[in-house]
Amino acid sequence: MKNILFFLTPKSEIAYIYENETLRQALEKMEHRKYSCIPILSLDGRYVATISEGDLLWGMKNLGIQSMKQAEDYPIMSIPRRQNYRTVRANSNMEDLIERAINQNYVPVADDQNSFIGIITRKNIIQYYAKCHMEETEKNKNE
Repeated sequence: MKNILFFLTPKSEIAYIYENETLRQALEKMEHRKYSCIPILSLDGRYVATISEGDLLWGMKNLGIQSMKQAEDYPIMSIPRRQNYRTVRANSNMEDLIERAINQNYVPVADDQNSFIGIITRKNIIQYYAKCHMEETEKNKNE
């Protein structure tokens, strides 16, 4: 069984926003990266939450925000989030990772000091297991 860090996309390779940023900043970063959701970090680098396109859309609708200019006036933390993305620790086991990945697009990963170190996407987990299954099937054919 693999160590979960095998699947990690490090913090340096992904986009995230800080809890003091605005709705507009979140929208622009998500649009630029083509993300459907993005991690929110505290100023000291700890994982706080994840916000999705749906959260942003419903937040804008419910707050009556109709322009990007208006979106500058709203802190990202003022937008309600419908789902709580649960983290795993770097030393967590595969069962914990998979349990979270079933209901989340990605799983945020934190180190022992609770600092955000990256994400593990559901896509990477599925690709790994699909590859293992195909290799096992091929092995069985050749026996």
